[in-house]
Amino acid sequence: MKTVVLATNNAHKVAEIATALNFPGWEFRTLRELGIESDPAEDAETFEGNARIKARAAHEASGGLAALADDSGLEVDALNGAPGVHSARYAGEPCDDAANNAKLLEALANVPDDARTGRFVSTLVFVDEDGTETVARGTVEGRIGHEERGSEGFGYDPLFFPDVFGGERTLAEVGRDEKNAVSHRGNALRELKAKLASHR
Repeated sequence: MKTVVLATNNAHKVAEIATALNFPGWEFRTLRELGIESDPAEDAETFEGNARIKARAAHEASGGLAALADDSGLEVDALNGAPGVHSARYAGEPCDDAANNAKLLEALANVPDDARTGRFVSTLVFVDEDGTETVARGTVEGRIGHEERGSEGFGYDPLFFPDVFGGERTLAEVGRDEKNAVSHRGNALRELKAKLASHR
């Protein structure tokens, strides 16, 4: 059995990762489940940099178990890529989805529909037991709506209309399976799985 430490306690992410990386003999455990304290400063300027910080810290704190970390967020073109790596804390501490969404809507208040483009980005860093690293990145393009729609998902999902849905539904208006099939994290996980499978 191969234990992979997930450098997150977000239940949504845990379920998505475990479903996507369903290699035989692999089990996924969060830091909390393993009783591990690891809360490094995420002070990198890129998603990949922050994911690497978290993955390396979890790998070391667990005594050398394989570790996987994700860093993701929303890049809005009209805001020069903001909130970007600051997506989770866009409106300040502590993390608050409703406050983040309200701040985003305020920032885009005078931006017309055709300029409200952006993307969700997810970067995954996997550190194996021997310290080797595998990186994968996924995106989903779309636009930012004018009000929250839908009760599924989390974060900025109620405001984000993916292009793959024809701009008709937000990520919060679809079920988990449909979201995972098109989402930034789903795309990154598919790329990561292919890379890891080629190494086995």
